[in-house]
Amino acid sequence: MTGALDKLAAVAAGELEAADWLEACIARIEATDGKVNAFTGRTFERARREAAAIDARRARGGALPPLAGLPYAVKNLFDIEGLTTLAGSKVNRTHAPASADAVLVQRLREAGAVLVGALNMDEYAYGFTTENTHYGPAHNPHDPTRIAGGSSGGSGAALAAGQVPATLGSDTNGSIRVPASLCGVWGLKPTFGRLSRRGTYPFVHSIDHLGPFADSAGLLARVYDALQYPDARDPGCHALAIQPAAARAAQGVQGLRIGVLGGYFHDNASEPAREAVRAAAQALGAAAPPVEWPDALLGRISAFIITAAEGGSLHLEDLRARADDFEPLSVDRFIAGALQPAHWVARAQRFRRLYRDRVNALFQDWDILLAPATPFAAPAIGTEWVEIGGARVPSRASVGMLTQPISFAGCPVVAAPCWPAGTGGLPIGVQVIAAPWREDLALAAAAALEAAGVSHLKPVTF
Repeated sequence: MTGALDKLAAVAAGELEAADWLEACIARIEATDGKVNAFTGRTFERARREAAAIDARRARGGALPPLAGLPYAVKNLFDIEGLTTLAGSKVNRTHAPASADAVLVQRLREAGAVLVGALNMDEYAYGFTTENTHYGPAHNPHDPTRIAGGSSGGSGAALAAGQVPATLGSDTNGSIRVPASLCGVWGLKPTFGRLSRRGTYPFVHSIDHLGPFADSAGLLARVYDALQYPDARDPGCHALAIQPAAARAAQGVQGLRIGVLGGYFHDNASEPAREAVRAAAQALGAAAPPVEWPDALLGRISAFIITAAEGGSLHLEDLRARADDFEPLSVDRFIAGALQPAHWVARAQRFRRLYRDRVNALFQDWDILLAPATPFAAPAIGTEWVEIGGARVPSRASVGMLTQPISFAGCPVVAAPCWPAGTGGLPIGVQVIAAPWREDLALAAAAALEAAGVSHLKPVTF
């Protein structure tokens, strides 16, 4: 077991006070966040009340819930009772504080986890870098001159910096997997519709996913199990039977058919990203030759069209009235999306239905597919251009070029942290992709990568 799992066991056994675990996390946040800039809001007094309640419950001899004492934080698009839900924006600052926690925050509270704050992000989740003009960029703990990824950059950075062992984020086109890859932590984008989105600020309703980050594959599965909840009040949450993932993950990958994506996912990856996938494939016994994901480029293009259109439409009134208050890095894209022809959006949505059918057909032959999570390691903050496959391309949009085709199909994915050569010691994640509703298989493969030593966190020392 790694650190947080050990501490959970110690709290359950009465060997560690939840309050002491919390105070260690608070001290770490206060010592490091000046360099990382992961937090935009702190809920330390609430956290102290929640930790004290856990300790009091144990002192009375009561049974503890599965995540008792676990400190965590959430991307600032999750409602936290008493705080304004910023969603990374300046515009939202004047909104009333949330009257209740988001459903997933409620689920973690019921599981005994302790909420310490809200985390930095790209404005309205439209970005892959968390270079937020209003609240400052999130810095990569492995090299603070570099991006943490986005849009859940604070969620990845807080975990990599050792501030908390678990966080929540959102993923539309890669916003969990990109920061997990660039910060070297574990992240899960579940199946589209698996987890309730009630009580969160939307970006693209027809593509948005919510999910956890964690400091180990085992903890990732435990947190995900606590989040599973068929929410009848969220029309986008499908009321499927809960599948315990932690128990399945312990069974390993024997008998699973594992392949590696080639084509688009090979051609648009750097050599270190390919090396990370090769190491994961060898550890899992993946078969050859490479598997072709159908229409990956068209999937990415269609995701861009729908993202821009829904995002622009959602913010249309504010774009008309106060465009100068928007993030300079994304306001033009929001405006352009609002002006897109309806014909483009309709075609992209029609294609999406066909695309999902073609992707789902792959899982008649495969249980797990592997691909790089990002084409390269974290670039420096402010980088405008990068080179991929000999072509000079815009840096910010290109960070998510390997994640967008996967989320557009709605498949569950674990981002597993790897440390290939040629990156100057920076991580690049591997996407562990499963068929819709089979998060348990993706988490089992992730646990196998962790057990083999291929995927793991590296602590930072500042």
